[in-house]
Amino acid sequence: MTDRSANKMWGGRFAMSPAEVMEEINASIGFDKALAPQDIRASKAHTAMLAAQGIITKEDARKIAAGLERVLEEIAAGRFQFSRALEDVHMNVESRLKELIGEPAGRLHTARSRNDQVATDFKLWVRDWIDGADAALADLQLALARKAEAHCDLVMPGFTHLQPAQPVTFGHHLLAYVEMLARDRGRLRDARARLNECPLGAAALAGTSFPIDRHMTAEALGFDRPTANSLDSVADRDFALETLAAASIAGMHLSRLAEEIVIWMTPQFGFVRLSDRFTTGSSIMPQKRNPDAAELVRAKAGRIAGAFQSLLMVMKGLPLAYAKDMQEDKEATFDALASLRLGIAAMAGMVEDLEPNAEAMRAAAGGGYATATDLADWLVRSMGLPFREAHHVTGRIVAAAEARGVALDGLPLEALQAANPRITKDVFSVLAPDASVRSRTSFGGTAPQNVRKMARAWIKRLEKAASKV
Repeated sequence: MTDRSANKMWGGRFAMSPAEVMEEINASIGFDKALAPQDIRASKAHTAMLAAQGIITKEDARKIAAGLERVLEEIAAGRFQFSRALEDVHMNVESRLKELIGEPAGRLHTARSRNDQVATDFKLWVRDWIDGADAALADLQLALARKAEAHCDLVMPGFTHLQPAQPVTFGHHLLAYVEMLARDRGRLRDARARLNECPLGAAALAGTSFPIDRHMTAEALGFDRPTANSLDSVADRDFALETLAAASIAGMHLSRLAEEIVIWMTPQFGFVRLSDRFTTGSSIMPQKRNPDAAELVRAKAGRIAGAFQSLLMVMKGLPLAYAKDMQEDKEATFDALASLRLGIAAMAGMVEDLEPNAEAMRAAAGGGYATATDLADWLVRSMGLPFREAHHVTGRIVAAAEARGVALDGLPLEALQAANPRITKDVFSVLAPDASVRSRTSFGGTAPQNVRKMARAWIKRLEKAASKV
């Protein structure tokens, strides 16, 4: 392959080469080469349409398509030499195509601009990413649901303000993240539906005088329809912003679970253990087992949200239509979405790997007088007290237990009756954490029978969807 670095494609308008710093700031090939498969896919569709419309000959179209296929093979094999002097992936592909097939390569760019070309390529790339991310999130959901089913009756403390609140089950806790990820997938699918309009044929900003068939290229590339306004077609980056926004929320959800894993692995909690596969040691402290994978997933949430904010600031002051500022759309997006995919994979691995410490969880489940609400509910049900009065009675009982240094179920009956003489020994049936979780049978509650049913429903749904792929 010959060196194409001196092959400028600006025609006769420019007589001088760009300054070195201009080449440095202007070139995007270092990152937009990731669009090469999408660029070639779109160029093939464009070529077929040009031939079908009689804008280029069928013979030229055949040569262009064959040449593009060869370029794609070279890129896939790592033999393609990308040149920064040619600025971007579009010019690199077209230049190599000219070397391969000669003069017909110059007809490829008929009735299009780099403006609609890059918008199309980028949409295709984001759409491909969404499809892959949706499948990866489904895998993580499945790992969580299976772990939830296996531990649907393992009692642990539920927290508010990171203080013991009420007992829940470990399975119930994990299913909360299954629900979060379902919303993440919904947001990404919504973004995909909105982006699925094809900009190709909008040209630089005003459309083209050639008799193109934009519906044909849209259909060939799997879009629902062509975009309806040529200005908006090339000026729009909502599809990237919306995907980054959805990715930011998904990254935040991963970060919350990662944070819990970090907390749960501390000796003070000791709720879970990760194997050597997802932990590291210390260079100086031989006893350490650090949850580095979880910590890095937690950190990447900031990186993803930062990319969303960065692109939002790039776009906020741009008049219609295209401006070179928009070249800054891809690098941060590529990095952020790659970070999320890596985080999803790492979290799925950790969920499958982690093992709960049932003894530690059960011991902590009754801490902080976590069954106090169960006591108040019992006072309402069994004695007919208004809830506010039951709340006050329970508060006095908690104070008595605290003074004695015992759990609620460790108080003798007479101590309970000191708060209200009508309390009977039946109250002890609700004071143990296991009894508490069994009683939470309302829809969406933490009762083991609920958790088992919900986990199995998710597993069935996710496995059925995976079998159709």
